[in-house]
Amino acid sequence: MDGSIQPGEDTWTVAGRRFRSRLVVGTGKYKDLPETAAAIEASGAEIVTVAVRRVNLSDPNAPMLQDFVDPKRYTYLPNTAGCHTAKDAVRTLRLAREAGGWSLVKLEVLGPPPYLYPDMPATFEAAEALIRDGFEVMVYCADDPVAAKRLEEMGCVAIMPLGAPIGSGLGIQNPAMISILIEQANVPVLVDAGVGTASDAAIAMEIGCDAVLLNSAIAHARDPVRMAGAMKAAVEAGRLCRLAGRMPRRMGADPSSPLTGLIR
Repeated sequence: MDGSIQPGEDTWTVAGRRFRSRLVVGTGKYKDLPETAAAIEASGAEIVTVAVRRVNLSDPNAPMLQDFVDPKRYTYLPNTAGCHTAKDAVRTLRLAREAGGWSLVKLEVLGPPPYLYPDMPATFEAAEALIRDGFEVMVYCADDPVAAKRLEEMGCVAIMPLGAPIGSGLGIQNPAMISILIEQANVPVLVDAGVGTASDAAIAMEIGCDAVLLNSAIAHARDPVRMAGAMKAAVEAGRLCRLAGRMPRRMGADPSSPLTGLIR
């Protein structure tokens, strides 16, 4: 993130870091690294998530993500994708810190297939250990206001409830609970997982999320680069809508033109 943010700009902050873009994107599932780089460029994202167990960050004899997605330009957010125990998640992020010095991380501990729903007891265990180790933890979690508040009170720097199961593309299934999470939160709230199309991303922003995190919706699109641009526009539109304040819903009609003073 460059230092030229102007006073009054619409930015958001996590762990003391300020960002303009409210779209966070993943770096996996693309056909190759050039496509990854092109899609990220089109998305306008400033934060990219990196699955430490699946992406080459250290073997110079193979294509490396850093050669295509410049870590000086983007904030790398190591994550624990593929971890099903607290022990594996903590170990993965400790290795990531040793390899790249990263302290801002995304924690996810998944339940079993086929749904990969967040394993909340293991998530609490891992979050506690990582925070004790000095990590700044952005945490993937269930859309459960009680669990989310507990994670915030433990010291997590962002709460990231799922919109729907990972990779499902089902959209925001429980906007009411996510709205409650947002109302009670004193840290950023990001919808993470389940976004399938641009309207899903816009809805997440309209209900008040600080940002949206997605990967499959872009990487699995027929044209990932074009979809990345669509997601950028959707997040921006949803944010503008939230700031503008939507019209009230009503059951009856309200004509656009007054009914009095009509020409007879």
